[in-house]
Amino acid sequence: MAGPDFEKPIIELEKKIQELKTFISEKKIDLSSEVKKLEEKLEHLRKDTYTNLTPWQRVQLARHQQRPYTLDYINMIMSDFVELHGDRLFGDDKALVCGLAKIDKKKILVMGHQKGRDTKENLKRNFGCAHPEGYRKALRLMQMAEEFGLPVVVFIDTPGAYPGIGAEERGQSQAIALNLREMARIATPIVSIVIGEGGSGGALGVGVADRVAVLENSYYSVISPEGCAAILWKDGAKAPQAAEVLKLTGQDLLKMGIIDEIIPEPFGGAHRDPQKSGQNIKEAILRNLKELDALSPEKLLELRYKKFRSMGVTG
Repeated sequence: MAGPDFEKPIIELEKKIQELKTFISEKKIDLSSEVKKLEEKLEHLRKDTYTNLTPWQRVQLARHQQRPYTLDYINMIMSDFVELHGDRLFGDDKALVCGLAKIDKKKILVMGHQKGRDTKENLKRNFGCAHPEGYRKALRLMQMAEEFGLPVVVFIDTPGAYPGIGAEERGQSQAIALNLREMARIATPIVSIVIGEGGSGGALGVGVADRVAVLENSYYSVISPEGCAAILWKDGAKAPQAAEVLKLTGQDLLKMGIIDEIIPEPFGGAHRDPQKSGQNIKEAILRNLKELDALSPEKLLELRYKKFRSMGVTG
């Protein structure tokens, strides 16, 4: 699958090195010095590219087609996953998967936005854009988790909630607003992690948590860069400029107190080493849950309330 434009020189050089290695293997010719030179060039190119990423380039990595999705991480770092379905009002939303699982034998409720790898799956998953029934399903199960004393782990990866007529008719804005209110007072630990795109109310609808983390090359924003550019400059091509002013990267969000931590990714992005990325996420989840488990339900809710009330306060 094709990556972002800024990765093309790296991909082309990787392909050239692989072709040369295949040629050497087939022809039994010693060209190891040439391979070494190309590998050194590749290492410098990677370093120059990935250590100086712009906000827009991070957005592109967050959307990378090979980036691990919610179900990938569940399969990597959790066991005994049993998916639960339906909002008991309308239907089941496959853009937001929910279920019971174990992480290092610890029982949890896990949920997250799920995108597709191809056109067929993207249509099934609605490109990770949840409908109202998805948010109602999430709330129903979070309330169940509270009743049974299970912590909640949320993976956020959506361009935004689905804005179609049907979704609006079924109460999209009300469903998200209700989640914001109810998540603020669900008396069980909640950890949310932005693993790709964290777009607008679609992300925030499952993002009210005791701990909010983002993967290093993810973004969390009130609107997409393209949407912001279309509104402010009447030109979607200004998306890179919009990404700068939106302050949507982990570094910016951490400075503003919007998130609690940045989870490191393998060099070049999560898609370069999904297993390593998964391990970093697992460590962050277990560490945060251990800290939150030590709090009483009353203290947990008090700190959650203070966390969100203090955002945007200056002086």
